[in-house]
Amino acid sequence: MASISFNFGNIMAPALDGGVEASLFDGEMAEAFGAAHAAVEAQRATGVLGFLDLPHASETVDQVRTLAEGYGQWFEDVVILGIGGSGLGAKALRDALLGPYWNDRSDEERDHFPRLHVVDNPDPFTMRGLFERVDPARTLFNVISKSGATAETMAQYLLVRDTVEAAIGAEAARGHFLFTTDPTVGALRRIGEAEDIPMLPVPENVGGRFSVLSPVGLLPAAVCGVDLDALLAGAAAMEERCRSGRLSDNPAGVLATLLHHCDSVRGQPIHVLMPYSDRLRSVALWFQQLWAESLGKARTTDGKPTATGPTPVAALGATDQHSFLQLLMEGPKDKVVLFIEVTDHGPDSVIPQRHPEIKELAYLGGHSLGELINTERRATAEALRREGRPNATFFLPEIGPGTLGQLLMLLQVATVYAGALYGVDPLDQPGVELSKRLTYGLMGREGVEPPDLPESDPRWVL
Repeated sequence: MASISFNFGNIMAPALDGGVEASLFDGEMAEAFGAAHAAVEAQRATGVLGFLDLPHASETVDQVRTLAEGYGQWFEDVVILGIGGSGLGAKALRDALLGPYWNDRSDEERDHFPRLHVVDNPDPFTMRGLFERVDPARTLFNVISKSGATAETMAQYLLVRDTVEAAIGAEAARGHFLFTTDPTVGALRRIGEAEDIPMLPVPENVGGRFSVLSPVGLLPAAVCGVDLDALLAGAAAMEERCRSGRLSDNPAGVLATLLHHCDSVRGQPIHVLMPYSDRLRSVALWFQQLWAESLGKARTTDGKPTATGPTPVAALGATDQHSFLQLLMEGPKDKVVLFIEVTDHGPDSVIPQRHPEIKELAYLGGHSLGELINTERRATAEALRREGRPNATFFLPEIGPGTLGQLLMLLQVATVYAGALYGVDPLDQPGVELSKRLTYGLMGREGVEPPDLPESDPRWVL
């Protein structure tokens, strides 16, 4: 299996003016990582970092594969109902490994695998449009909520269940649902057990944003023919690489340590992930949740207010060179840019040699689109370096299950190392709970007091 690599030279001195000195990297930063590594290993020993074990969960993978093989034959469309980590992981896998036009291909072009839709927002226009595109009688709905109480997802489920039953009858409708939820408790678990609806477990020690390699992400991928063995083998290989306690040998440790240093010491809390591939755009959005929800905490694990905190931003090259690059180049020096370059984009298109008399076009002829987009990445990285703007690049030999598994695992491990460096718990999300409780109260959930909302001051309403 080809390995991905991480080039962080454009964060280091002397390549970057004012960059990180090798003596600091090998000294204080290596020492800080050593402490973070020990903390993560202690967490691993307690069993709370369940995502690290997912590449080896063969029994669960067999269960996913068995269900996927059956569903792939029965249904023309598979709809994922899930929000946050319950939807972003499936999107990342779908777009990277199936391509952005998967659902537009003919049955033959998809090898008769189903179309895959991820509906992660309870927008009424989107839900109405979904039923204008799929036939309930030929559609599987995979409802994903570990708690079984996610307001957005459960509202979608109730609407979809009613619509499917109206179309094909209550008895037949049960065969059009699959629940991915907690292995023992929760509303979905109760419904599934009472109505004999198939269910897949989300391990108790795996949170939503770390669940992409659990049945949350694996079932949607497998039902469309993705090679799960290769995906998980890539993740397992990267997890093993990232066990090293030596900073210079641990790619996830290097990423976490450098970004933490840039934030806490150099005043660069904005971390931009910018893949130069349309297929990896959703990976950047997945990382945005992973980094933000894991590290954006008001207090450290010992109760002290945090003084820093990173802000992830998803971008896309070369598109955002024409929208975001100006700010990266000449705006505040508070950003670190992480590029992703794909060496082999697959079947390429050679640019025709036309209009040789027009210098603005003549130089393009004979090159390929893959060559152009990778050249754009290299040019942008160099432009940022010359302006003293730190950046680094992940290199993927190709986009495939193995390389994607490596990348996803690297970013997840880096997140828990960063949590240790910041002194925060990367596994909880207390900041989103208030919004949830207010929503429950406003919508009239039993046992939740409706909140008193302040009246709008008419002076501030136009």
